Amino acid sequence: MINQNGNIIKSEEIQLDQQNRAFKYGDGIFDTLKFESGQINFVEDHYFRLMSSMRMLRMKIPMDFTLEYYIKQIKLTLMANDLNDSGRIRVDVFRKSGGLYTPETNEIEYVIQVGEIRDRDQNSIEIELFKDFPLASGLLSTIKTNNRIINVLGSVFAKENNYQNCMLLNEKKELVEALNANVFLIKGNDVLTPSLETGCINGIIRKKLIEMLKKHDTFTIQETKISPFDLLKVDEVFLTNSINEIQSVATYRKKSYAKVKTAMIEQLFSLEVKK
Repeated sequence: MINQNGNIIKSEEIQLDQQNRAFKYGDGIFDTLKFESGQINFVEDHYFRLMSSMRMLRMKIPMDFTLEYYIKQIKLTLMANDLNDSGRIRVDVFRKSGGLYTPETNEIEYVIQVGEIRDRDQNSIEIELFKDFPLASGLLSTIKTNNRIINVLGSVFAKENNYQNCMLLNEKKELVEALNANVFLIKGNDVLTPSLETGCINGIIRKKLIEMLKKHDTFTIQETKISPFDLLKVDEVFLTNSINEIQSVATYRKKSYAKVKTAMIEQLFSLEVKK
């Protein structure tokens, strides 16, 4: 069962016409949330990021599309799919059909889909660079638009070469993010993560970790420009997204990483952010 514009319907009954702008032009955005222990994790942060993204894309936000409405629609979709304890939530928002590059309207439609979360591989992962195509630096790349072809091609490359993830670069050859996650590097007690100016997704877990680490004397956190060569110089690397939250990286080429500081950060996150 899915939620299309507030109506709970069977998946096969969804009506997205051939003029759908997300399909034709990538004129849409999406978000992924985690439902865990009966709670939607960081739902307010996700909601306000979605609103900010819609405003950036000049979409018309309905007056009744409040936080309360948003939560209600997600919960209705979870209930319709008998997901009472945990699940993965995807929200797609796109401009209504009509027009060519210039839309006929800025009004929006949305679809909410939910499903079970697959058990992640708890082992650390091996990564590589995906250098075939760069991401664009700048503010537009920080929002989760439906234009994800580089992530798709990088995922194909990773699968073909038996990597669990790949690092993406921008046109300036700066490290930006992983295929499906933000990236953090640790050297001593210094924690580094690419700044939003590089074009990385403005991830919710990324945001929460930065806020948390700024409060602790044990670590220093910097949002900065990072060279891919830094992957060979640091002690630890970990990835973050809303589903896996924090996942350590084991190897990059001939470099092996520890996970001592990553485990400390993960524990702090569980105790202080997710409490």
